Amino acid sequence: MKYVVVTGGVMSGLGKGITAASIGRILINRGYHVTSVKIDPYLNIDAGLMNPAQHGEVFVLKDGGEADLDLGNYERFLDIELTKDHNLTTGKIYSSVIQKERHGDYLGATVQIIPHITDEIKDRIKTAAESWIDKDGNHAEICIVEVGGTVGDIESMPFLEAVRQMHWEYGNGDFVLVHVTLLPADTMGDLKTKPTQHSVKALRELGLEADLIVGRSTLPVSLATKRKISSFCDVDVSAVISATTAPDTYLVPMELEKEGMADVLLPLLKLSPRTPDNSWYSLVSREYTNRITVGILTKYGVEDVYISIKEALKHAGRKLSTEVVIQWLDAEQYTTQDLADLDGILIPGGFGNRGIEGMINAITYARETGKPLLGLCLGFQLCTIEYARNVVGYKDATSSEIGDGTPVIAILPEQEGVDDLGGTMRLGDCPVDLAAGSRLAELYGATQIVERHRHRYEVNPEYIDEIESKGLRFSGRNGRRMEALELPGHPYFVATQFHPEFRSRPTRPSAPFVGFVQGCLDNHNRKV
Repeated sequence: MKYVVVTGGVMSGLGKGITAASIGRILINRGYHVTSVKIDPYLNIDAGLMNPAQHGEVFVLKDGGEADLDLGNYERFLDIELTKDHNLTTGKIYSSVIQKERHGDYLGATVQIIPHITDEIKDRIKTAAESWIDKDGNHAEICIVEVGGTVGDIESMPFLEAVRQMHWEYGNGDFVLVHVTLLPADTMGDLKTKPTQHSVKALRELGLEADLIVGRSTLPVSLATKRKISSFCDVDVSAVISATTAPDTYLVPMELEKEGMADVLLPLLKLSPRTPDNSWYSLVSREYTNRITVGILTKYGVEDVYISIKEALKHAGRKLSTEVVIQWLDAEQYTTQDLADLDGILIPGGFGNRGIEGMINAITYARETGKPLLGLCLGFQLCTIEYARNVVGYKDATSSEIGDGTPVIAILPEQEGVDDLGGTMRLGDCPVDLAAGSRLAELYGATQIVERHRHRYEVNPEYIDEIESKGLRFSGRNGRRMEALELPGHPYFVATQFHPEFRSRPTRPSAPFVGFVQGCLDNHNRKV
């Protein structure tokens, strides 16, 4: 196993995750089998209970792990599936060590940060890397490890110490450290290297030396600036990589290729310089011939909360040569004219009752006007509530999560009495049976599929037959649970209890999203 560890300096949000994912894509394009691990130094066990408006999207993995959004970037860029073992947090590490101490595993030793915490970190990284197998049965050859936060953070210290030990244990050829840092521009347009110098100095104080430095900037890094960084930071000039802000994150691997990333990285890993397969680059750089506008009704107002939805729309758009322009609409403040100007409406997932009535009104508008609509998780439940209110006749139809009324959406039986909120929802991959002849079965090209879930509520079985008798079709099921709905005769009115966005890839766009984008394109062309 070879390791590429990616650290960051100066400030958070520089794009370490995209850099790490891009390095993985560069290696995969040369035929190597790559997996990844994300380290998040926060004390939470996972991201499941973190405020999405502050932390961004909670990405759900196939085994139900609730993880940082960077795991989504890894899965999309590398076209792989990861598990909860590939996301380490301080909470997971300390909880495990304390449980072992209580069990007597340390044989009376005084349990300390070194070696017990650092050993736990190293063991978990190695286990995640070495146990990973892709869909074709191949074991990983290289593991990309991203250390969250920035060098110098108190929370990151044990993880960086574990990385230092791994560097010593594995040595040259099996371990490469990539340091991502900021190169800000001054008022004259010159890139300043002092933040990078201080960041590398902080790294050295921890016993770590960068093998490559990726300079994040708004402007290309000149050769003179690279030479200055090389001189101060003891890396070869060729190992100073310019990473300017790209118009599309999927173009970042191409930009790093142009900068010679592979030419530097492969010798450091003692890997042969294979000719890259450029088909992935050709796919993500495909030009658009059409454009549509989709409105996403938000509860949180932060785009990173919906990053997988954004990417799934992009994947479907590329398949159909259609650029998808997103209009972010506050579910409590939009107007009917806002909806009229759109080619389609998307109702995403979420929790709580804020913005619910606005979303339901938008669903009514889409249903009555023939505007294409895609509902996801909460969106699926609200489509059911809207139909029960305005077609079936239950004017007080609601969800037991929201308030009093006719509970056409009820809590899952196994969720009743659950006190611990973390990791207790219906999570991860679950099979779904699609009705033969349904729109979704046609889009998937199958009647049995697997999709990822994250919910506590379901369509109340007491109302299913009555709702369907009035025309709404539940076209996806898992036993007694309703998983998808469609409105026959509507251009595109589809909603899913599952989250198809989590399994969407540039090479394999999500079927419901492809159908939605096609429906929006057809609607756009009708208007023209």
